Amino acid sequence: MVKQALLWVMGIGYVFAGVLHFVTPDSYLPMMPEWVPAHLPMVYLSGAAEVVLGAAVLEPKLRRAAAYGIIVLLIAIFPANVHIAVHDIPVFGAAEGAGAMNWVRLPIQALLIVWAWWYTLPADA
Repeated sequence: MVKQALLWVMGIGYVFAGVLHFVTPDSYLPMMPEWVPAHLPMVYLSGAAEVVLGAAVLEPKLRRAAAYGIIVLLIAIFPANVHIAVHDIPVFGAAEGAGAMNWVRLPIQALLIVWAWWYTLPADA
């Protein structure tokens, strides 16, 4: 019961976060490290991946593959979170960076990976 409820929270959360990439793409541009090419298309690509994977994880036949996809996505965007922390990048319209709170994002990423991994396991696990 809890696992199923958290699945819906995760799926809807990724869909919502992905849609925000299209609604407010400028909010995501400062997160992009300089070495990443084509910043705006990458914002849209990551948003599309979040929408597709968030929806797919809710479909039992696609769940395991989608959960692995979420894990890959979280690993792929990890350098952006490091960039934000190292350079204290202000995000989502903030006037200044969040300082030490930026570093909190890094271990949260690991928790999100473990959460997605939970849905790669057999249903009774």
